[in-house]
Amino acid sequence: MPPPVFRFAPSPNGFLHLGHARSALLNFDLAQRTGGRMLLRIEDIDTTRCRPEYEQAIYDDLAWLGIAWEQPVRRQSEHLPLYREAVERLMRDGLIYPAFETRAEIARVVAEKEKSASWPRDPDGAPLYPGTGRHLSADERERKIAAGAPYALRLDMAEAMARIGPRSWIEEGQGPDGETGDVPARPEQWGDVILARKDTPTSYHLSVVIDDALQGVTHVVRGQDLFRATDVHRLLQELLGLPQPVYRHHALVLDEAGQKLSKSTRSTALRDLRAGGMAPDQVRRLVGIASG
Repeated sequence: MPPPVFRFAPSPNGFLHLGHARSALLNFDLAQRTGGRMLLRIEDIDTTRCRPEYEQAIYDDLAWLGIAWEQPVRRQSEHLPLYREAVERLMRDGLIYPAFETRAEIARVVAEKEKSASWPRDPDGAPLYPGTGRHLSADERERKIAAGAPYALRLDMAEAMARIGPRSWIEEGQGPDGETGDVPARPEQWGDVILARKDTPTSYHLSVVIDDALQGVTHVVRGQDLFRATDVHRLLQELLGLPQPVYRHHALVLDEAGQKLSKSTRSTALRDLRAGGMAPDQVRRLVGIASG
């Protein structure tokens, strides 16, 4: 039987913090314990925020923690045509449509609807897309595209669910509400998710399932903040005929206010802890992982 394959897949849009350390160390320790492989993937499809200095800092931080990974490192920006092919396949299958509304326009539609009743929100708290773009005629879509209008390519969730039916995943960790074992996937609660945009041929949801499949990842170990994203990932795996890995979601590292650590809020970076004299074993204790 082939060895299990684990991966750590950060985005180089900021410096790694203690939350990233927990996830990277868990993946590395599990790979070591099971005789498995440890991969590193750089998820850099967001060209406006990803920077070379952040990518180099990822390598430096992980090496300092004592984490080793296989070469070469997969960088998503080098495989955009591959993701585009998957989008085109889903489009040919009638599962994707272009939506032309801006975020502000969507917010206005939702605000108007909420005057009379509450509007559903996805697991992250964002209001679901109203679905107005789904009802445009083919001629109207072609006219807008020819005029150069920006657009997002959205998955027709109702159609996708009708074709795939109920699915689940094997959870070896635990969800935020204690979910474990055979967990039902509920992608409908995300609505018509964006899978690509006019100028970006993929999204996190699409690229992560394609990369995991191509790299032979057997165990996805990541934070509980991505637990419900697995709903969409399971659906895409079925639509694209991709294998299903085992999932293991772990508790997050929280700050003093009980909030998850974030690059956007400038949570203390590993590089700053290292510069302040902290040792890797101290980081392990801080994130609740015994020395390997």
